Order: sequence, then C-alpha cells, then structure tokens
Amino acid sequence: MRKITAHKIYPIATAPLTNAVITIDNNGKILKIDDRSNYQDSELEIYDGAIVPGFINTHCHLELSHMKGRVHTGTGLIPFITSVVQQREATMELIQNAIATAEQEMVDNGIVAVGDISNVVDTFAQKQKGNLRYYTFVEYFDFLQNENAQTEFDKYKAVYDQLELNNGSQKSCVPHAPYSVSPKLFNLINAVNKGQKGTISIHNQETPPENQLFKDKTGGFVDFYAGFGIGLDEFEATGKPSIQYALEYMDNQHRTLFVHNTLTTKEDIEAAQQWNPNTYWATCPNANLYIENDLPNYQAFLDSNAKVTVGTDSLTSNWQLCILDELKAITKYQSYVPFETLLKWATLNGAEALGFEKDLGSIEVGKTCGLNLLYNLDGKGQLQKDTQVKKII
Repeated sequence: MRKITAHKIYPIATAPLTNAVITIDNNGKILKIDDRSNYQDSELEIYDGAIVPGFINTHCHLELSHMKGRVHTGTGLIPFITSVVQQREATMELIQNAIATAEQEMVDNGIVAVGDISNVVDTFAQKQKGNLRYYTFVEYFDFLQNENAQTEFDKYKAVYDQLELNNGSQKSCVPHAPYSVSPKLFNLINAVNKGQKGTISIHNQETPPENQLFKDKTGGFVDFYAGFGIGLDEFEATGKPSIQYALEYMDNQHRTLFVHNTLTTKEDIEAAQQWNPNTYWATCPNANLYIENDLPNYQAFLDSNAKVTVGTDSLTSNWQLCILDELKAITKYQSYVPFETLLKWATLNGAEALGFEKDLGSIEVGKTCGLNLLYNLDGKGQLQKDTQVKKII
C-alpha cells in the first residue's frame, strides 16, 4: 500500500485538491482520497508538483515507429503519405524493435492507454504483453473504388481477425478517411461493427486538398490518385466539406472519434455532434505541425463544448510519443486553452472516447488510472517549456 501526496492533485472529474492524500493498493487501485492532516509525513510519498491521472493517447500508428526521422517535415499531407508508402518496408526485426522501443517510450511518459491504428499485424505480438491497454482500430481503405471494396475489406478483415484481446483491450474495424473510403466499403465496415457499441475512428480534414476534393473535385488528391493510376470517374463532388461525406456513411450508433481536424470549423463540429452526441475529436498538434505547419482552431472546439482528446500520431510524423509535449504545443501556440481543460482532454475525455472510463481517466476511488507527476510548472502552477512528467504508478 502506498500513500501519495503533492502540492496539488487534479482528479479531473472533480475540482483540484490541495493537502490531499491518495491511498493505493499494490495493484495501483485507489482505495481512499482524504485530507493530509490525517497522516504523518513519515507515512507519505511527498512530491513537488501536480499529480494527474495516467494519460490517454487516442491516436497513434505504433506500427510505423521504425520510420522515425525518415520523412521530411513541412511537406503537407499528400507528399507525406507518398513518402510513407515508398519507405514503409523494412526488416521484421527492425520493425519489432522499433515498436517495442516506442511502446516503452509511451509507458515512460505516463501513457496508460492507446488508440492505435493498424493496417497490418506487426504490433499484435507486442500488444499481447499487456504493457499498455490498447483500442486497436484496424483501418480500411479502397481509394474510393467501389469495385475494389470487397477485396480490400476481406484483406483488412483478415488482419482484424488475427488480433486477440487481453488486458481490457478492444478493437474495431474503421474507415481510414473520407478521401480513401468508398460508399460500398463504408457499408461493409458498418455491417461488421453492427451491434458492438464500440468506437469508430476516422482521419478528418487534415489538409486543404481533402475539402477541395469533396467541394469541387479539384486539388492535390486528384493528382495523387492519378499518380497511382487510380481514376476518379465514378466520384462526384458533394459541394460540401469532407466531414459531411463521412457523416452520411458512418454509423452513428457508436462512439465516433474524428482525428486531426486541422480545418474543422465550428459548423462542422456542431453538425457532427448533432448527428451523434457521442462524438470525440482527437487532436495531434505536433503531428499537424510536423506535416502541415498548421494547427486546428481550438477556440471553435471550446465554443462548441466539443469533447476533445489528445493523440501523438506516429514517430513518422512526430519527434516523440509524449502527451505532455502535445499539451505544451497547444499552450505555446494557443495559450488561451485553460490548463485544466487540457488535462481533461488528455485523460478523462480520452478514456471516454475509447470506452475505458470505468477504471481510467480520472482519480477516483476504485479506479486503477495510473498517476503521473507534472513538475517544473511555472509560478502559477501552469505548463511551461521546462515542465516534465514522471510516471508514479
């Protein structure tokens, strides 16, 4: 049994605490939260900083960890995708070693659960070790080619079927992005997920050409597909942003996790939330900066009472896998987002988005949420450049 205290404790689901003690058992389960005056200092682990729950990384591509540093920054999404396709191949030994190293980096940085994209089975052996809890999103795409939908569905369904779940982990079949999934493939994905009440993830509005494709069938994706010999003769522009196409074909009976949302407007957010109140928005700020030199307008999400979560994306599109560094990036460029709001995005919102809120995401009696220490906060107890995270549990 351990009794832990710090200058401040952020339970997340309730107001911040001072002079409080968290008692946990040997398995990390929270047994009690009460006042420090009930204890002698000799009984306590006393930390200098703020204690927060374990972080939830709602968007990662762990299987791409071996590509760290291979892809240039600032190219925009389409050249980035092209580079990934061209350079993804590597020896299995290199891939597996990189996956294990990247997972340990997340553990060391206080991450306790991950929403992870899988196109192949490369991460499955590591996930079986139970070091982190995963919600694996097996991702499907057919490049808007209805005639290829069944073949592509069968290929990725075979990946999905090979993942065995443990440690409370979950899995779903999900569409990659509006610009890469045909109506027929959406329907096949919806059919396999029917009745599961899980989480469906989709990349959304990450780059201007995505909206251009759907508004008037122009922009970089037209040339991108042509470069791979893929015609868009059957595709018809909707005259609307790409998210409207996703809303038309996705199943709103699941929790929905839109990812990146770099160009998403207040109107887009409100439309999605009206379509499905269980809609979440994963932001990956360092990846957006790495690829597009851009960030979402977080004020639009605040104004819409949106349930924002935080992801790291992959080491192909980021310098590290650290939720704290994502929060610091938001604070650097859009400092009006309150510290406590950022903490909720990084913990409880993420746990709810993945369906893990029963025991993760907030410091409450009965939960095994993990505990992180944030230290080197500024004089007002807020994030600064030098703030660091230490995993306590």
